[in-house]
Amino acid sequence: MTPSPDASKTAFVLVHGAWHGAWCWRRVLPLLRGAGVEAHAVTLTGVGERAHLLSPAVDLHTHIQDVVGLIEAEELERIVLVGHSYAGMVVTGVADRLQRDRPGTLAHLVYLDAAVPSPGDSWSSHHTAETKQARVDASKPSGGLSFPPPDAKLFGLEGPDRDWVNRRQTPQPFRLYQQPLDFDGQRVAAVPRSFIDCTSPALATIAPARERVRREPGWQVQELATGHDPMVSEPQALAEMLLGIHRASA
Repeated sequence: MTPSPDASKTAFVLVHGAWHGAWCWRRVLPLLRGAGVEAHAVTLTGVGERAHLLSPAVDLHTHIQDVVGLIEAEELERIVLVGHSYAGMVVTGVADRLQRDRPGTLAHLVYLDAAVPSPGDSWSSHHTAETKQARVDASKPSGGLSFPPPDAKLFGLEGPDRDWVNRRQTPQPFRLYQQPLDFDGQRVAAVPRSFIDCTSPALATIAPARERVRREPGWQVQELATGHDPMVSEPQALAEMLLGIHRASA
């Protein structure tokens, strides 16, 4: 059955980036819900309050299933799917699966300062050799199981916000860093897509995605003058952008 495009039934599904959890959306969720829109945040296996589930088996497909599982459990018929940072990989995989199995479910796909893969890319594909080696080295103390979070100062956070994120971040499963994602590029490109570029300060590892969405057709690009964790540093501005996308997706 093809879902109804009724805007009142369109819900947000928010997917956090590396080292984070659903906790990072705490300031954004009330703003979306306060505007009368259903909104959910998922925590991916092995991080956040699910850090105790970290194991060598956790990979990119585990995280894709985490999101699909939430959509199915909440019986969501039509969604705006938002992926932050690393979760650009995850939402791309989710979009491919939904487009194949439940066409019409996705109203819009939002990459929030996120990785934008091509078929066969891994999260690490567009990182510099130095970044790749640093993350391999960082995973060695855990035997290749995970790699630790950076100081949240890297995301442009200072003071209490930096302290809050640093307290809550957990090691990221490492297996998925080098794991390629195979998907149907045309199927995913058929979904309306937006990229929110966090420009101040701009995180260097997102530069290839920023450049790509500006040269390829089919992308709506918006800029937000804040760092890489806008759900923490600029929740009101981010919520307004997301609600604008929601209204345009009706």
